[in-house]
Amino acid sequence: MTKPSAAKPFSAKRRDNRVLRQGANTAAVVLALLTVFPLYWMVLSALKPKGEITSAHPRPWTFAPTLENFRNALGVSGFGRYFLNSLAVAVVVVVVSAAIAFLAAVALSRFKFRFRTTILIMFLVAQMVPVEALTIPLFFLVRDIGSVAPGFGLSSLGSLMLVNLAFSLPFAVWMLRGFVAAVPESLEEAARIDGASRFTILWRILFPLVAPGLAATSVFSFITAWNDFVFAKTLILDTDHQTLPAALMVFFKPDENDWGGIMAASTLMTVPVLVFFVLVQRHMVSGLGGAVKD
Repeated sequence: MTKPSAAKPFSAKRRDNRVLRQGANTAAVVLALLTVFPLYWMVLSALKPKGEITSAHPRPWTFAPTLENFRNALGVSGFGRYFLNSLAVAVVVVVVSAAIAFLAAVALSRFKFRFRTTILIMFLVAQMVPVEALTIPLFFLVRDIGSVAPGFGLSSLGSLMLVNLAFSLPFAVWMLRGFVAAVPESLEEAARIDGASRFTILWRILFPLVAPGLAATSVFSFITAWNDFVFAKTLILDTDHQTLPAALMVFFKPDENDWGGIMAASTLMTVPVLVFFVLVQRHMVSGLGGAVKD
């Protein structure tokens, strides 16, 4: 017959909890350092002189920081135009995706209709299809659409916005649906009894409560559209409408790649993403928390 084990004293439990908390904090710090290190190395390489970047014994610092690589990157013909093209595509995708996803999430959460579950499953399946598998069909589809609507054909920013919107929208709808479902329907019923219209309920009640989720999905949509390379390279055939990720190819040369220019241009590319993230990060954290609870 086994003897029942004695319960741990309170001081021992506090010590165990402290050890677990310290271990979790240490793991979080290590994970954060591993995440930040590539960004640090990118900025460091952008600030290094040309000979130091390709050194066989790279140092995690530089004694001669220079802005020459940034000047070369900004001096590339059309860099400003590529930047504005990327910004236009990302902003339009974020705004349109947020508006459509919000209305779709409300419809899928508040109304019961046939094939609702099927639609949700299709949204989920759409995220599983590799982008590379769709480039050729999308090329011919966009080409045919361009013969009817020239603004959405090949070599147009409209086609790039449309394709990126199609890929970011299913995830946004799927995520926002959980936020809308978490809002008690009694709030809407009370507003309806007080005479509020459907638009007032959407704008004055649901929208503020779902705003954290919109912030989180907007960051995803912005990053997806801003970093898109495959669609930009496939659908944009002229240089005037090219975006920054595809325009980086000018730094890759047959004889010697301009690694300083690549790192400088990549550093400049991260600035809008960081600015956008800083603007919405407070709402995004609460939004992700809501998604986890949901």
